This record gives sequence, structure tokens and C-alpha cells, in this order.
Amino acid sequence: GQAGSGGAGAGDLYLRVRLAKHPDFEVEEHNLIYEAELAPWEAVLGASISVPTLEGRVNIKIPAGTQTGQKLRVRGRGLPQRAGGSGDLMVVTRIEVPTGITDSERKLWEELGRESKFNPRD
Repeated sequence: GQAGSGGAGAGDLYLRVRLAKHPDFEVEEHNLIYEAELAPWEAVLGASISVPTLEGRVNIKIPAGTQTGQKLRVRGRGLPQRAGGSGDLMVVTRIEVPTGITDSERKLWEELGRESKFNPRD
């Protein structure tokens, strides 16, 4: 640094900056990471869902056949960069299985299980 006022010697100022944990996002460099919970039918059929950004909510399309852990990019909705522009919002999907289902829901799931040829262990 430069000389201080009143003839004080030159020195350096060191700052340690810590980011507080955000309730919605994790941070990876200039990108924000958001975990979006999906119903099984949203993952299978595709859907449009609303997700938070630093500027407010945006709608994104969930493609049919989306898997848990799949990353969807929302360009320019991350943290600002020194050189201009912003990082991205990365939406990481997590499929939630319903609990406490009704009898009619159970029957529908059982019917789907009988009709479907899908086996995740094949």
C-alpha cells in the first residue's frame, strides 16, 4: 500500500471475505446451484416448473425422462463476473417419491407397475 496519513509507513490491508450460506443456493465459482424437487410424473412426462433466481422466479422446462441428479442450465442467472456478464444457475433435479398415498393412488401405482416394462435393475 501507499504511505499512511501523517507520515505513517506504507502497509497492506488484508481482508478475509466469507460468503454466508444462502437458503436456496450453493455457489460454485460464479454459478449458483439449486436443487429442484420433482414428482415422479413430472420427471417421466416433462413439466414446466418455477425456480428461484437472485432476481426473482423463472419458469424452466423439465424434459421428459429427466433423471435424479440431471443438471439444467439457466444462462446468465448466476453471480456477476468482474469481466462482465454473470455465471449460470444450475438446476439439479431430485425426484421425490410420494408417501402417505391414498388407496386410489396406490391402485394407480400398482396398475402402472403391472403395465410398465421398465426395470431399473436391467
